[in-house]
Amino acid sequence: MNKNFAENLYRLRKAKGMTQEQLAGELGISFQSVSRWENQQGYPDIEILPQIAACFKVSLDALLGYRSEKIMTTHYEQKYCSEEYYWGNQVWDGCYEVLRKKPPMEPLRLLDVGCGEGQAAVFFAKNGYVVSAFDISERGLEKGRYLAEISHVSVDFFHANLLDYQVENDYDVVYASGVLQYIPQDRREEMIKNLKRHTRRDGIHILNVFVEKPFLETPPDWEKTEYFWKSGELLLYYHDWKIELLEEVIFDCDSGGVPHKHCMDVLMARRA
Repeated sequence: MNKNFAENLYRLRKAKGMTQEQLAGELGISFQSVSRWENQQGYPDIEILPQIAACFKVSLDALLGYRSEKIMTTHYEQKYCSEEYYWGNQVWDGCYEVLRKKPPMEPLRLLDVGCGEGQAAVFFAKNGYVVSAFDISERGLEKGRYLAEISHVSVDFFHANLLDYQVENDYDVVYASGVLQYIPQDRREEMIKNLKRHTRRDGIHILNVFVEKPFLETPPDWEKTEYFWKSGELLLYYHDWKIELLEEVIFDCDSGGVPHKHCMDVLMARRA
């Protein structure tokens, strides 16, 4: 356990761009303690573990190395290695729906769930939102930070595993595109509830999910860690919110180098 914790602590600290002194300051301890933990020469008191997990926005299980399920990262890590942006320079039409339905007439906080290379996150920041964005791909986050830099905007990019991450701050907008298929069916209600709890009144969620259809073949680049949704399943989790957009679309795609079709459900819901 010590080795897992030490490695995770070092990785999380570096991903957040923190020094040992800065982490120690947030925890109210000496930086020597942090150094000892990372060098497997000691272990924090149990009372401080939730503070450390909260600092990095991960669960205790993730911090300690107890992950029963993992998202495979190599699939996109490899695709993101090119200097070109795998997803291009266009953003999903849902980004424009956010601008229409929840314009930033005042500073609005937006969370981009599974941000990939950061195109949508930077788009929102350029349009006046206060953006936080996370992904499991370190290479994707690097490209997102670079895109933000050359676009002269600020985005809080941070590393997190979708299966472990617990939202703590409150947001006006939650955006998730092309990522929720990595959530197994038995984890979806828990994840959506966590996102809803941390959404301010009159806040909105805009999400899309890949839907299984018997007349469509499984996409050639579909991974073992991806799980189809059922038609209408997304709506079930928002029965207590005002539904502002709900549609199901079938579209062509050539990801993986082989032309194929996807079916996607799109939902925008507003908290009363």
